[in-house]
Amino acid sequence: MAVRRLAPVSDTDPFDEIIDAETDRDPDLAVIEAGSRTLRAAGGAAVADVPGRPRDPEVDKALRAVEADLATRWGETKLEPSVSRIAALMDVLGEPQRAYPSIHITGTNGKTSTARMIETLLGAFDLRTGRYTSPHVQSITERITLDGAPISAERFVETYDDIKAYVEMVDAQQEFRLSFFEVLTGMAYAAFADAPVDVAVVEVGMGGSWDATNVIDADVAVVTPIDLDHTDRLGGTPGEIAVEKGGVIKQDATVILAQQPVDAAQVLLKKAVEVDATVAREGLEFGVVGRQVAVGGQMLTLRGLGGEYEEIFLPLHGAYQAHNAAVALAAVEAFFGVGTQRPEPLDIDTVRKAFAAVTSPGRLEVVRRSPTVVLDAAHNPAGARATAEAVGEAFDFSRLIGVVGASGDKNVRGVLEAFEPIFAEVVITQNSSHRAMDADELAAIAVEIFGDDRVQVEPRLDDALEAAITLAEEDGEFTGGGVLVTGSVITVGEARLLLGRG
Repeated sequence: MAVRRLAPVSDTDPFDEIIDAETDRDPDLAVIEAGSRTLRAAGGAAVADVPGRPRDPEVDKALRAVEADLATRWGETKLEPSVSRIAALMDVLGEPQRAYPSIHITGTNGKTSTARMIETLLGAFDLRTGRYTSPHVQSITERITLDGAPISAERFVETYDDIKAYVEMVDAQQEFRLSFFEVLTGMAYAAFADAPVDVAVVEVGMGGSWDATNVIDADVAVVTPIDLDHTDRLGGTPGEIAVEKGGVIKQDATVILAQQPVDAAQVLLKKAVEVDATVAREGLEFGVVGRQVAVGGQMLTLRGLGGEYEEIFLPLHGAYQAHNAAVALAAVEAFFGVGTQRPEPLDIDTVRKAFAAVTSPGRLEVVRRSPTVVLDAAHNPAGARATAEAVGEAFDFSRLIGVVGASGDKNVRGVLEAFEPIFAEVVITQNSSHRAMDADELAAIAVEIFGDDRVQVEPRLDDALEAAITLAEEDGEFTGGGVLVTGSVITVGEARLLLGRG
């Protein structure tokens, strides 16, 4: 199958011309067709009929207006290394971020999954939680959660309206207006204070020192594995990147360090010493003692700060998720003072119940069977390598087809090289974001790695999904073919909508 571009993106949706008499087609592909109409009706962004997206037309109109207003600000890829603007906003809002204790999470990969695990564990111990993560998979409301669920669209709009006048006041006083991410961060901190929450779980947007979230003084700082990403802004080595990431480590805090490259670990430990922080390191003070692949996930034995926790079922795939679980457990133990103020471990039954309830949308998420379609938001080489290893462990695919749509500012060559050993063929596509790499440009790189006969180009994601499913079924429906959609959180979010997951 030679590389080819089948159809340009146009204003005409070919699915509007579907002939119902095509009874020999896979009936499940009708889900993609319906999703395509929804996606295009939403203006190309996966925002309709998804968690947090209202069905009420008036609320939907108000939410769209807020999103449009936010879109006039600097996007998340345009940054000025300073917390002066967000600090000014917090000042005029009355320092809402100081109304509750917090756990601050940085790193390169695994931040959101780890944040979701921490949130679930804290909730299982009857604490009211607020979680702030980015980017969102399908709806902007996902970024701000209360008690494990995205805030409602109505509350999102109300929160924006509540702080809008203060945002404009700060805008007028600063050289640059508050950015999109800074305003959302202000909204999250205000929403948490208003709830109120017992604890906030906060993921950095980028880096640490000058990230907008870094106006909190977290009692617990978490650093997930550091690797190369955003090298143009953070540095070209793990050690250089760790300098920025280490900015979340505050005076007298407890630092939970996932396994790190040697140069990154040295930087982080030095920072901890400078601020008299207590350090717990994966592989030394805590870690994964054992893991076995299980139906729907894996069974773990974790060593925490207070002892061993056996028979922990985690309904997520991959060794990296087991390590995320160990980090999350240690962070929650540290928050409760286990290992320092109290010697006994956390209640094992509560821990088991919490981990069994963990979800992580878009992270090795199975959204369809026969053939199996898996979504994973890996978007850098380290994440792609971890995903490729996990797919080989958790699934028995005889033929795996990749669907890849990436952002133009990522190391797409490294991502494709990581997936090449497990993809029989790859369908190159692009998502609706203005940051998306052009499908033809991405395909040219893919051809260098996979060869002409293993690359197909489908600029539209709905066409790419249909092509990949057809390829996976090429040798028969029950031969073990599968599809992995990856390369970008946005690609995965739009695929979720197209496949009826919302």
